[in-house]
Amino acid sequence: MLSTVPLVLSLLLFLQTPVKAFFNEQGDLNGRYYKGSRYRTCETLLERREWRTLNDVEKADYINAVKCLQSHPALDPPITQAQTRFDEFQAYHSHIANAVHTVGQFLPWHRLYLKNYDSALRSECGYTGTAPYWDWTQDAEANSNNSISRSPVWDPLTGFGGDGVPGTYTLPTDFDDDSRINPPSFVGCVPDGPFANYTLRIGPGLLNTDHCLVRGFNESAAQHLTSAAIANATKQQSFELFRIEVEGQPLTSDHRMHDGGHIAIGGEMSNFFSSPGDPMFYLHHANIDRIWWTWQQAVPSRLYEIAGPSSTVEPIYNVTLEYPLLMGSLGPTLQIRDIMDIHAEPSCYTYIRKPLSVDWDAFLRHS
Repeated sequence: MLSTVPLVLSLLLFLQTPVKAFFNEQGDLNGRYYKGSRYRTCETLLERREWRTLNDVEKADYINAVKCLQSHPALDPPITQAQTRFDEFQAYHSHIANAVHTVGQFLPWHRLYLKNYDSALRSECGYTGTAPYWDWTQDAEANSNNSISRSPVWDPLTGFGGDGVPGTYTLPTDFDDDSRINPPSFVGCVPDGPFANYTLRIGPGLLNTDHCLVRGFNESAAQHLTSAAIANATKQQSFELFRIEVEGQPLTSDHRMHDGGHIAIGGEMSNFFSSPGDPMFYLHHANIDRIWWTWQQAVPSRLYEIAGPSSTVEPIYNVTLEYPLLMGSLGPTLQIRDIMDIHAEPSCYTYIRKPLSVDWDAFLRHS
């Protein structure tokens, strides 16, 4: 009888060869996206840049696109109080929050959520610029006792407006522990900037009330937003340990960069459910996604590494690449596998650091 060993060895070699061929030294599948039985390449990669590298015109274009989304009617929100598309994104996060935090799909779900938000800005509001992120290490490590509050992202003319004013907002009294509202974080209404007059209808927490954009800066959270904090996360050798170091409480004994960023801004951003009511949510989570991408690129095998529980309640399964990421009316449901490589379809974006853009017209006007 003929030996089956050569056949088995040949089969193993055949199965391994395509994978080795498609990977380059960065562990990237050469820009190709596998779905079904075919690879798709990105024609271009959209750039995601740090907020302060945008010039004033680019910043205004992004802010205007967000305000546009705040004026378009909701399509099919899971919470009836949502009136605009911006509300709809906030409502869906509130609706699904318990299923996408402290679980293995935490990072993949938020990656797709941000991608759908960016796609809505482009397809519904004609935005053509960068999707910015906020590198809070540049503020947390600044030589100032008020490093977070001094960040240029809060500029009332070229940013997102500043801190809440004490005494300008009163929390409802009819909330319970399920809403995860921390009253000291809700200092007051944001008085300036492009979103000072926007009425939120979702939140705080699981409540659905008409209210202003509320903030309450917390400088003590800056300790969780440093380069050392990032290094402590990216040195982790497995996805699950990395994800826990990023996400923070209740998985860790103290805050980490994810919950630390939410607490640093406070108000709506501090809430587990309704945090996307603050437009800064998307810049903070883009930075979290950037840090995950950095970890993925460090070792080739990490590009498609996923792990962790699928739920916090029974039945609990281990998350796999086939796990569905539900998006409701925000976009199609995709598997985790589909969004692991941001340099491939359907993501097609990349993170870059560019020198500070100089708006010479603005410079000359102020000189």
